[in-house]
Amino acid sequence: MTTQEVANRLVELCRQGQIEAAQTELYANDCSSLEPENSPMGNVNGLPAIIDKSRHFETMIEEFHSATISDPLVAGNCFSISWLMDVTMKGMGRTAMDEICVYHVKDGKIVCEQFFY
Repeated sequence: MTTQEVANRLVELCRQGQIEAAQTELYANDCSSLEPENSPMGNVNGLPAIIDKSRHFETMIEEFHSATISDPLVAGNCFSISWLMDVTMKGMGRTAMDEICVYHVKDGKIVCEQFFY
């Protein structure tokens, strides 16, 4: 798959709420996930750790209200999307989470995801 095809497929699956399916299909086994410094989520390496991280994040959500995911912007072997979520976090109340997600693709698979918020 080209970077554009990977980007389009990721957005398609994420808009359908199929995050784990997207990770299983599109991520390399040795991919990495990078968060901003001091993030409670932390950085992880390897597909199983990324899936566990996503599952953990889901357990922190009390109620999911909506999400908006932009179309991807592709440059070379990288692409980015903006992702806005309206959620109620357990013990924290309702919040709008707005982030930029940057992905690096190699050999048709995502090898790194990095989040900015």
